Amino acid sequence: MSLNVVILAAGRGTRMCSQLPKVLHPVGGMPMLMHSINTARQLNATQINVVYGYGGEKLQTSIQADDVHWCLQDEQLGTGHAVAQCVANLQNNLSSKTLVLYADVPLLQVSTCLTLLERTAHLSVLTSITENPRGYGRIVRDGDGFITQIVEEKDASPEIQKINEVNSGIICADTQDLIEWLARIDNDNAQQEYYLTDTIACAVADDKRVDAIHCEDITDVLGINDRVQLAQVEACYQQRQRHQLMLKGVTLKDPDTVYIEGQIEVANDIVIEPCVTLRGKVILEENVHIGMNTVIIDAHIGKDSCVHAHSHIEQAEIGQACEIGPYARLRPDTILADEVKIGNFVEIKKTHIDTGTKINHLSYLGDAQIGHDTNIGAGTISCNYDGANKHRTIIGDHVFIGSDTQLVAPVIINSGATIGAGSTITSDVVADKLTLSRSKQKTIDHWQRPTKKNKT
Repeated sequence: MSLNVVILAAGRGTRMCSQLPKVLHPVGGMPMLMHSINTARQLNATQINVVYGYGGEKLQTSIQADDVHWCLQDEQLGTGHAVAQCVANLQNNLSSKTLVLYADVPLLQVSTCLTLLERTAHLSVLTSITENPRGYGRIVRDGDGFITQIVEEKDASPEIQKINEVNSGIICADTQDLIEWLARIDNDNAQQEYYLTDTIACAVADDKRVDAIHCEDITDVLGINDRVQLAQVEACYQQRQRHQLMLKGVTLKDPDTVYIEGQIEVANDIVIEPCVTLRGKVILEENVHIGMNTVIIDAHIGKDSCVHAHSHIEQAEIGQACEIGPYARLRPDTILADEVKIGNFVEIKKTHIDTGTKINHLSYLGDAQIGHDTNIGAGTISCNYDGANKHRTIIGDHVFIGSDTQLVAPVIINSGATIGAGSTITSDVVADKLTLSRSKQKTIDHWQRPTKKNKT
């Protein structure tokens, strides 16, 4: 049977105290709404509907999902009213099930959804047991344990308020039945809203089977209404990500300090030290070691490579058995072949470095192509910007560049060349020769060191 998904995302979220719509606040570096959309995609939903209200233009601009139908809820008249905004779309796929999700419940796992979808009941609702049910709708069962209705707290009697089985809001129903039930519910309640939960009573009245499924992991149904809850959900998300990494063979020296945002692919025997951030799409191959206080963003790090402490890597590709840092910065479009050494306080940008080359300390190389087995001394700088345009520096194989050298691009250093320390290179350098650019050392007599002038 095919599947429709309806994601409720119309609330403003005033308790967030923000101009940004609540469902665009990030969890794990991604808008919380996007988590629900990705869940629907993983369930192979035939149709994904997002019900929006406040900040709709921001939502659509931020998400930009071609497979989403956007359904406007002009007035927020309750969850039942919200789902009803999708009826026109749902009618195009009546022989299906419809799953209702909430954009501010971003931790819901696909496995939990599948538990709902696999039930043969006409309507299934996800519930949880909590010691403090305050604020939640209560699950009411008959003497045989069958669910008869869900009562919102404001409408609940003192006896019903004692029930600790609560509604998550997440339901799955046969689409045609759901459409009929939505047409029958009313707003005769304390909040004068059309409750989606009233469809349960409709199903019972129609003698249709209703199942209540306990959620095994309570974090699945944690909702976000303010920034305190946002932080709590973020902490749960991070814990899940770390747990998955460790199960895949990654050693986290201090798991609670590793922060993960995005899609992380790992192999075996990786070691990650404390206070590391992994963001975007990061691929770590076998036996990679990441030092403490390192940030890695959208990067691929090859087998047996080591990134020492306090390094920052962004949009870079690192080969096998490379050594980076400490205190190194690899900026976008950096590509390192195997066995490259980038040492402390070295910055690389938009540069391709071939096998075995070493840039050990205190250098900047940008917009460059560097050959294999080249050694670049401390303080070397590629002067790639003339104030208006960027220019390339090309360095061949087996080149030796002495310390404190400036390479004024565009310039070519041919293979085998040696450049003496303290040189400023403005023209192409001949292969296999020594090139110098500095004045002869001399002593100036009668020179006086400047003295500080007295202020008058």
